[in-house]
Amino acid sequence: MALACGLDRLLGDPRRWLHPVQVMGWVIDGLRSLAEAWAGDRPAALRLAGLLITLLLLGGSAAAGLAVEHLVLARPLLGLPLLLLGLASALAGRSLEQAVGSVLAALAAGDLEQARERLSWIVGRDVEGLAEAEILRAAAETAAENAVDGLFGPLFWMLLGGLLWPLGGPGPLALAWVFKAASTLDSMLGYRRGRLRWLGTAGARLDDLLTWLPCRLVALGLGLLAGHPIKLLQQALADGAPDPSPNAGVSQAAYAHAARLQLGGANRYGGQWMNKPVLGTGLGAVTAPGVGRILSLSRRLEGLWLGTSLAVALALPAGLQAAGRLATWQLGSLPLPQ
Repeated sequence: MALACGLDRLLGDPRRWLHPVQVMGWVIDGLRSLAEAWAGDRPAALRLAGLLITLLLLGGSAAAGLAVEHLVLARPLLGLPLLLLGLASALAGRSLEQAVGSVLAALAAGDLEQARERLSWIVGRDVEGLAEAEILRAAAETAAENAVDGLFGPLFWMLLGGLLWPLGGPGPLALAWVFKAASTLDSMLGYRRGRLRWLGTAGARLDDLLTWLPCRLVALGLGLLAGHPIKLLQQALADGAPDPSPNAGVSQAAYAHAARLQLGGANRYGGQWMNKPVLGTGLGAVTAPGVGRILSLSRRLEGLWLGTSLAVALALPAGLQAAGRLATWQLGSLPLPQ
């Protein structure tokens, strides 16, 4: 998994390579067409169809991950490279940095129009007419939110799979691809408009659930890097509470306080203004170096997660042996049944 993180940072997502998320997107598009043709405008039928789409995509993603993990055990020379590539494909550390960095590069060159165009590739808000300050704020917010969605969310489930795999549970790739499936469902169907209001419910709720714990661990980890973990976690939870998403506001607020930047405010979506909660009230305005601090925090936090996981992995066998010896001693001290 550490090698996968390194490969992600080295290569990112090469454009000519087929990406698992692309395959997931094709499946979602095909299933959506079938679902809408069957359900029409009936809310209950659309909810049921959305649930079936979710179950099919998650089941297929888990099965594909389990197949690669089985191949690792049966034929390591073939399975290990596939596992490494699959794990790296679930992470988006480098691709997020490249996308945000391209916006900053356009701003540094004084080309606001190009900066807006590049920003439109990574945000959902309207970018037409955005001033430089608003472009920077949007870049900072997407760097913060997508750090959880694209990097730490899949990494959490990957690391959990690494602990479960030796115990006979699903491994790192199966859990990472399940998370990516839920995230892709949310990004494609999780909108509160038209038929998607009902069709995307199951995928959106599942994505919220799978992201909930990683998001809060990110806030705690950023607090560790800042030197006050509990305080920063409390600030992130308080600032993020008014956001309609249970995770987006918390993740952005955590980065806002860690990087000492004020985020949030009014955004325009489809021509309609929406007031998002202000995060880190009174902190500094977003600058290009401030966005760079957010990206740097993600790199440092990724290293902290991997280091902590390594320590747990090294300590776990000794802990289990000690627990086994203690249990054996306690059982041996009990009187035998008559």
